[in-house]
Amino acid sequence: MKQPYQNYMNGEWVAGPHIVPSINPSNLDDVVGEFAYADAALANQAVQAAATVADEWRNSTPQQRFNALDFIGTEILQRKEELGRLLSREEGKTLPEGIGEVNRAGQIFKFFAGEALRCGGEWLPSVRPGVRVQMIRQPVGVTVLISPWNFPIAIPAWKIAPALAYGNTVVFKPAELTPALAWELAEIISRGGLPAGVFNMVMGEGPTVGAALVEHPQVNAVSFTGSIAVGRQIARKCVENGKRVQLEMGGKNPLVVLDDADLDIAVEAAANGAFYSTGQRCTASSRLIVTRGIYSCFVDALTARMKSLKVDDALKPDTDLGPVVNQAQLEKDLKYLEIGKSEGAVMIGGGERLERAAPGYYLSPALFVDTDNRMRINREEIFGPIAAVIPAQDYEEALQIANDTPFGLSAGICTRSLKYAHHFQENSQAGMTMVNLPTAGVDYHVPFGGMKQSSYGSREQGSYAREFYTTVRTCYLRP
Repeated sequence: MKQPYQNYMNGEWVAGPHIVPSINPSNLDDVVGEFAYADAALANQAVQAAATVADEWRNSTPQQRFNALDFIGTEILQRKEELGRLLSREEGKTLPEGIGEVNRAGQIFKFFAGEALRCGGEWLPSVRPGVRVQMIRQPVGVTVLISPWNFPIAIPAWKIAPALAYGNTVVFKPAELTPALAWELAEIISRGGLPAGVFNMVMGEGPTVGAALVEHPQVNAVSFTGSIAVGRQIARKCVENGKRVQLEMGGKNPLVVLDDADLDIAVEAAANGAFYSTGQRCTASSRLIVTRGIYSCFVDALTARMKSLKVDDALKPDTDLGPVVNQAQLEKDLKYLEIGKSEGAVMIGGGERLERAAPGYYLSPALFVDTDNRMRINREEIFGPIAAVIPAQDYEEALQIANDTPFGLSAGICTRSLKYAHHFQENSQAGMTMVNLPTAGVDYHVPFGGMKQSSYGSREQGSYAREFYTTVRTCYLRP
């Protein structure tokens, strides 16, 4: 198709009233593409299209769903190099990370192709003689899926694939910052053999398009990944109108390093979790809680590792960290660097605005030491390549600090002690815990989600996704 790239509704490509460019954060002179943003009226049309065909898709066969999802997953995997390069060009994560994310998206569609064949029910005998009870799962109906910019194909995949696998129709709104991968995904899905209206994509701004989708009376469920402020607004609207809602809203994830940790493993887990993907992951380990016996060695080793990371164009083969996604995020990162200094934290490296061959949003990774968990840099999600080291006297204090946060998405510990590893996994107030691993990086076939203000509703990914995308009906029968 020729630019501008259009919305996809009811089996057709549809123009929008606003044309918005997507800019490469590694090279601000490079326009990735121009995209036709929808308005509230087009959003409402997309919901109507999904509602019209909802009964038809609900009654589709498991084989029909399998065939569509398997086709989509196969093409994504076949094109992972091409799509991964586009992802890195538009979002700014390194090329290996971009290709890896596309590969994961393909695997997710393949997984849910299989799940389409496995969504069974259950028979139980009644407490009354001669009566049988059947529990069956059915789709919830029209789903609105709103994804963030930092994983522009993986998160859409883990929302769209289960929605379709379990017989729901979809209206997908991608993030404004990264429409190119969303459009490519929609184009692949458009050729997957789905009836017109089963899958729809509308690009546009959250306050107009997103709000219209969430408030539409024919929408049955909303899955959103993004900020706490927007998530709360969506939850309020959904609860008021009886819609099912699922929210993923960020984290302030701790990595605990005990005196007995393998130093090399701990440093690599911290560097990966805190700085890779330019720190723009909700599972990033931005709080590094280190006990006194290993504190100095850990700080020295992590500082050296941080300084070895090469920040450059995301498409260059030797780049470790790409740019920050846009000017607003860069300004936010720089603001928090100043906040940390004003609070008394000691920044021992990084945090510099960098110049490269092409103009871009480059920032060197930054490390604060001797911080306190009450500081804003340890309370608020920054979403950049910035980490803070917090000293702790022992494991008990480290666990208390780790749990002292309004968030609860991911948490990690580095230790050789099975005793502490087991205790941490049982007592950490996070939805996902890691031992001797980065807090970021999860498998596609197991549940994803957190506690406290990080998540609301049932889990995403894996077979647990059916809890959100299906409803259970109980049917009594006397033969």
